[in-house]
Amino acid sequence: MIRMRGRLVVLQVLVVSLLALLAVRLWQVQVVRGDEFVVAATETRTRDVVVPAVRGQILDAAGRPLVRNRTRLVVSVDRTSLNRMEGNGRGVLQRLATVLDRRPADLRERIRACGPGVPRPCWPGSPYQPIPIDDNVTTREALQILERQEEFPGVTAEVQAVREYPGSSAGAQALGYLQPITQAEMDRRAGSKAVFSGVDLVGRDGLESVYDSALRGVPGIRRMQVDRLGKVIGVERQVPPTPGDTLITSIDAKVQAVTEKALAEAMKSAPTADGAAAVVLDARTSRVIALASAPTYNPAIWTGGISEVAYQRLLSGKTGKPLVSRAIKGEFAPGSTFKVSSVAAMLKDGYPLNGQYDCPGSFMVGSRPFNNFRGIGLGTLTLHTALVKSCDTIFYKAAYEQWLRDGGLKPKAKTKEPMANMARAFGFGSPTGVDLPGESAGRIPDRHWKKDLWSATKADNCKRAKTGYPDVARSDPSRAAFLKQLAYENCLEGYQWRPGDAANFSIGQGDVLVTPLQLAAAYAALVGDGRLRSPRLGWALVRPDGTMVKEIKTPVVRRLPISAKERAYIKGALSEVASDGTAAGAFVGFPMDKVKIGGKTGTAEVYGKADTSWFASFAPTDKPRFVVVVMVSQGGMGAQTAAPAARKIYEGIYGFTPTGGKAPAALPAHRPASEPPMIKRDGTVAR
Repeated sequence: MIRMRGRLVVLQVLVVSLLALLAVRLWQVQVVRGDEFVVAATETRTRDVVVPAVRGQILDAAGRPLVRNRTRLVVSVDRTSLNRMEGNGRGVLQRLATVLDRRPADLRERIRACGPGVPRPCWPGSPYQPIPIDDNVTTREALQILERQEEFPGVTAEVQAVREYPGSSAGAQALGYLQPITQAEMDRRAGSKAVFSGVDLVGRDGLESVYDSALRGVPGIRRMQVDRLGKVIGVERQVPPTPGDTLITSIDAKVQAVTEKALAEAMKSAPTADGAAAVVLDARTSRVIALASAPTYNPAIWTGGISEVAYQRLLSGKTGKPLVSRAIKGEFAPGSTFKVSSVAAMLKDGYPLNGQYDCPGSFMVGSRPFNNFRGIGLGTLTLHTALVKSCDTIFYKAAYEQWLRDGGLKPKAKTKEPMANMARAFGFGSPTGVDLPGESAGRIPDRHWKKDLWSATKADNCKRAKTGYPDVARSDPSRAAFLKQLAYENCLEGYQWRPGDAANFSIGQGDVLVTPLQLAAAYAALVGDGRLRSPRLGWALVRPDGTMVKEIKTPVVRRLPISAKERAYIKGALSEVASDGTAAGAFVGFPMDKVKIGGKTGTAEVYGKADTSWFASFAPTDKPRFVVVVMVSQGGMGAQTAAPAARKIYEGIYGFTPTGGKAPAALPAHRPASEPPMIKRDGTVAR
């Protein structure tokens, strides 16, 4: 009996303890953490949907769209939701594939995460954002998904804006493309002022990248009430998105189209050509009117995801790497177009402006003869005629004399290096600062550069001097022997700036590399007001209602270190090249009495390849409004390929036919736009 009573007491204590514990827990849940659980309960019946902002358009200088938006029905899948389902949502994908008439395997490929060894298509964005798997569904397909939401959990179908390119491939590298923002990028930018959401597309190249923050706008939020099956039963709260700004550019769509066509025809005319670029600048402001690179591609290929085959084609050397802009990233020896810098260096170094200079067929630079084009001597010339007829030996001699004055192979403690320093003053050897990503700097070699190069390559050169190039020898023994001897010389004396280096430099050969845009900016400064500017494609940012946000200026980088008289002298010489000089054959029949073209041809030798063809030009010669530079890699002589392409661009701008007749002009006013177009409050362009 006593034992039974003891057990009852223990049981009573246990029951009382459990009741006390339950009371404490109830107090904690209802009082201490009550607000927290209220929020959690609310979240089970609401869903926050991020509403992407409409991305701003990109317009040309006349208000014509270069990149615009059009609406499409887009089906997206929440991969996180699928992974929580039985079989990782295989049943949902199977039903979705049936509705969209696609293979389930295709859908699985589109939602898998990109990474090393994962071919496209795949998803490069954040794993926590909806993944678009079809951006062109029909209304019927969308309704099948929306009306049977219980069969398609984690799947949405809604109207979204996608990018459209009215000019197809025109200016593709300059415009850029969009890709989903990655989770890593969102984490990196978490502390920045920019607002990002999981459904954002961000610019990956071109103007889309540089002006991404302005074009993207600010996403909105829609808080939806849903039932236990996920069906929407109401909207609890909504914050509308803020549309992105419109970017107005200085590009003229018609001039761009003319330039693209001229480049394509130039590539066809030269069987060995493997790439080309063209730049059209406003000679007074250095604003970019057209920027083209060939081969090109249609940026619409990125919309909705890109296949592995298409992606590799954009990067392949066999297809000419169409993703790369040769206008700003391609580095090429400029040939004789570079002589404007060399003449300026000679004048700055004391050579007389109106002096007489001998132009023999060959000139001995140290112990080696350097020949004129085809070894032809042109007699005694002025610097004016030396540019018009493109004499090389005058520049060889000047460069050799300057090299000797700097001490030759035993340089002075402080060398002048007039030609290298003048080239840098013209903007060569450093990026122009254009508002595009990935611009190359080019290369201006000098004594200091040669020493740095030797230090970096000495070990390999000394090794190759002993072992040679057995891999090359199997296919080309003579080239392998040449490379071995070169490696031996560079191992011993590669740090020396030789007389041949200086001579080659003077005519834009050897180790000199420039980009087409650098050359165009330099010519604009030379034939303009002497100010070297950083070119700009962007002109203004405006809100959708036309309110001006910002006008984008073209900053002045520096002044050319030569006088107005010297600039006028060089410009005067260039003004005769297309009528009486090396480009005369390319401009036969062009109406020079109406618009006179000035410029300089360039033919740059490249070991193992055909010559690089150049033509740097401006028009009209009296008061230049346009600078046009054309480069065709492996295009042959400058007058053979690049100059005819430049002629076609001028014919398009001014409305001339090949025979000198009239045609519709890309620019009826025969001059660049002086101010950006006005956007009205309804978003249309004021004409």
